[in-house]
Amino acid sequence: MFFIDTVELEGLGNRSYLAGGSRTAVAVDPPRDIDQVIAAAARRGVRISHVVETHIHNDYVTGGLELARVTGAAYLVPAGARVSFARFPVADGDTVTVDSGLTLRAVATPGHTPHHTTYVIEEEGVPVAAFTGGSLLIGTVGRPDLVEPRLTRQLARAQYDSVHRLAAQLPDETAVLPAHGFGSFCSSAQAEGDATTIGKEKEANAALTVDADTFVARLLAGLEDVPAYYAHMGPANAQGPAPVDLTPPAVAGAQEIAERLADGEWVVDLRSRIAFAAGHVAGTFNFEADGKIATYLAWMIPWGKPVTLLAETPEQLAAAQRELTRVGIDRPAAAATGAPSGWVPAGTPLASFRRATFADLAEHGTEQVVVLDVRRDSERATGHIEGSVHIPIHQLHQRIGEIPRGTVWVHCAGGMRAGIAASLLDAAGRDVVAVDDGFGAAADAGLRLVSG
Repeated sequence: MFFIDTVELEGLGNRSYLAGGSRTAVAVDPPRDIDQVIAAAARRGVRISHVVETHIHNDYVTGGLELARVTGAAYLVPAGARVSFARFPVADGDTVTVDSGLTLRAVATPGHTPHHTTYVIEEEGVPVAAFTGGSLLIGTVGRPDLVEPRLTRQLARAQYDSVHRLAAQLPDETAVLPAHGFGSFCSSAQAEGDATTIGKEKEANAALTVDADTFVARLLAGLEDVPAYYAHMGPANAQGPAPVDLTPPAVAGAQEIAERLADGEWVVDLRSRIAFAAGHVAGTFNFEADGKIATYLAWMIPWGKPVTLLAETPEQLAAAQRELTRVGIDRPAAAATGAPSGWVPAGTPLASFRRATFADLAEHGTEQVVVLDVRRDSERATGHIEGSVHIPIHQLHQRIGEIPRGTVWVHCAGGMRAGIAASLLDAAGRDVVAVDDGFGAAADAGLRLVSG
């Protein structure tokens, strides 16, 4: 009897897997913090015999090399991937034995990357699940534009062919277990649902329900901005990531925090956007620990710039530190926990700004204020407040100077990104109001929306 355990990486919208039998198991696309996978194997009482990568990841730093080293497992990487470390190169059709009666078969599925490989786990020769990485996702596919712009169209067509190959080879009841598609920007569209099979995808996935030319045209038309930190993930994974260090960072006192801010370093407050708006250290930025901190902080911070983390509790700090290591922000320069009153020198007042709803904005009126929309282009195209200024959140830090004078009412789709934006504007000395509300309430409040 086999098992498959899922390791959720909710902040990045990814999944890793541990699959095996009674004695041994294989880890698929493991995260940087490998202790999670080791703990899963310990709970099952199995030894990790193989670690496999579906591709060289563009969105996070892998823990595969270190996991293989620590456990003594064989490290399987697609043969076409150019890497700087020793590994077992995997080609189409290769098989390995995972446990008694349980084998893993490699299927070449280029598209997300040129070397992408799916692994089909078979019990007594019968396919039971496919670890599809960034190939076939739930209702969509992985994006083909993360490797080289000149290859994007070619990879999009390869993605179509790969998905059809899986659909033709595997029984309808085969479980599809992707790495991406749960909020990851590696997905070409946001997946809906939590589980799927080959049969379900044949009915609902655009890659399997339209012709190749239509699929490629729609796929390319729907691609959005790539997070800036992706440029650093592939090279780090090809080089071979160093072991992760999750020990607590050095403690920063109020004076050191002030000095780091004065030096232009990023000091990030991990508290909720509600708490931050009510009182925070002037000049700090708010990236909620419960939000997509790894995605948005890594996307916006100049790569390599020191970051100091401020948290309510050591647990909140440790969780954020863990999340950031997954995207290559390995060691905070310093950190502090507690309340903001302890993060400023004695007698220094805290900064604050207002929070509001779309109903408040409608009541106030939009004529005498700047309404700033920080959603993505595709979100704005479906409807936006007439007269609003549009700067996507990941561009805001470089474009604050473009925002017209006056009080800025900033909004997104739900409040989290507006909170980040409000903190950036507040740090820049702007009078800001964070609209902490769902965008669906804008029309209900009577605000005029336009589309396009």
